[in-house]
Amino acid sequence: MRTGVAIDLGTSGIRAQKIDLDSGDIHKTVITLRNPIPGANVMDHLDFAITYGLERAHGLHVNAVREIVEALGVKAEELQRMAICGNPIQLSIFQGIPIDDLAYAGERKKEKLNIKEQNRDARIVDCSEITGLEVYPNAKLVVPPAIRHEVGADALALIIKSGFLDTKETAIATDYGTNAEMALIHDGTIYTGSAAAGPAMEGQQIKHGKLASPFVISDVEFENGNIRNYVLDAEMNTVKAKLINPKNGDVVEDDSITAKGITGTGVIAILDAGMKNGIIQLPKIDTPDHILYLQDKVKFFESDVQEAGLAIGAIRAGHLALCNAAGIEVADVKKAYMSGAAGTYMDAVKAHQIGMVPYDVNEVIQIGNTSLLVAREVLLSEDRLWELQEIASRIVSNHVMFATDPGFKEAYIQEISYWTEGMPFKMLKKFLKKKKLPKIDLPDHVTEVDKRVEKDIPVLGDEGLEVLEQVGTYLTMKIDCPECQKCAKVCPTDALSIDDEGLVMIRSDLCDGANCKRCINACPKDKFKWENLEVMEIAE
Repeated sequence: MRTGVAIDLGTSGIRAQKIDLDSGDIHKTVITLRNPIPGANVMDHLDFAITYGLERAHGLHVNAVREIVEALGVKAEELQRMAICGNPIQLSIFQGIPIDDLAYAGERKKEKLNIKEQNRDARIVDCSEITGLEVYPNAKLVVPPAIRHEVGADALALIIKSGFLDTKETAIATDYGTNAEMALIHDGTIYTGSAAAGPAMEGQQIKHGKLASPFVISDVEFENGNIRNYVLDAEMNTVKAKLINPKNGDVVEDDSITAKGITGTGVIAILDAGMKNGIIQLPKIDTPDHILYLQDKVKFFESDVQEAGLAIGAIRAGHLALCNAAGIEVADVKKAYMSGAAGTYMDAVKAHQIGMVPYDVNEVIQIGNTSLLVAREVLLSEDRLWELQEIASRIVSNHVMFATDPGFKEAYIQEISYWTEGMPFKMLKKFLKKKKLPKIDLPDHVTEVDKRVEKDIPVLGDEGLEVLEQVGTYLTMKIDCPECQKCAKVCPTDALSIDDEGLVMIRSDLCDGANCKRCINACPKDKFKWENLEVMEIAE
């Protein structure tokens, strides 16, 4: 069998499949629960690579992929092709392409810093040309194109697989992940943006949160004041689980399936149900200890309400900013496409009700993991790769850089007040009107839903699914340590350890990176310097 591997390099985790290049059959799927680069979002990854070196970030990425290929059961000499898809930052880091042009907004700034825009067209190269991939002597690396340098292959995958280009209506497509890539089409023109919503939509930065994976809570409903949990089983199907008293955790109705966390879709369901039920009154949880009890000791906290609210607010502000750029009202958007793991398992009606879909949308179409689909397509067909390049070249795209867009900034400031400070929704609407931005409102109808896939990865293969709890390797360095262990003690994720001889080891996939840096700040003698860290090589 000629063997290939298709990979979705996601910001919150990686999904990969072993594929027969002759038949196209999928044989095995491997997913990770984290990205190997320190940080909670793509900006953290960008910061890590720029501040501490592209080589370090690249090494972590490549080591993780090598572990994934091994977990897929593919021997190095047997691998013929590897195809990757993802956002421009992840793909660039993996290939070792400089990312300075992705770090700064505005052409004047780039010109002042003498930053050159990198070529991110489709390409096929020998794996031996990529540092760390020389272990695959017979393999080619296939990379789909970006639309523009900051609008990546994942956004192209979303646009193409949704059928977006063929629609005659004003429509919006969103990948409900950490970066919340989105595209609006109006009168034949496409407007794109990326909201950097954070990892809450994928279950991370939530205290008991997990990526979509077996045995996590993916949905909830209230039944006579109690919470009915729905959990993903071993095959990633949603199944009915325990009925729990949300105020104290008592089991009202038991079930054999055990939950080990909650994914982003479950978070959305809790917010929707809790706000309608009145047990969540932003930004508070109205229970004796301000905690919602789910099942098997999984809980939902007020800090989770705010973390999720910030993500939802970023997505709604992003939709508003795209409409503003197109010169239309949010109410003009009548169709919405949802992709990604969160966009697949999420209850689209609940997402619409809570503000994650434009309020006057009549139809929501859920289309699954488009990034992995495109990786598989270009893995199997070189013609498809060049076809995507031609499509990318033809797309008329106006990219809205939310980091510098005044409309997004104004809208998001108000969203923060709404979700974290309890500002009434009518006040949010009033402020947006005052700033002459497109109007938002609460839905007055139940949208139609076309759920085209039941799972974000519809086919797992005859060898099934494997979840890698740990991905990547360690960052290490030797320091003359004062033996206070403060760096390890303050680490909120237990990613860091230091032995008696001063050997520091940081598990990169658990480290919060630029979002934290507590270890650096805790060191009393400035011995802890990230620039001295090295990537631990994996065994051949």
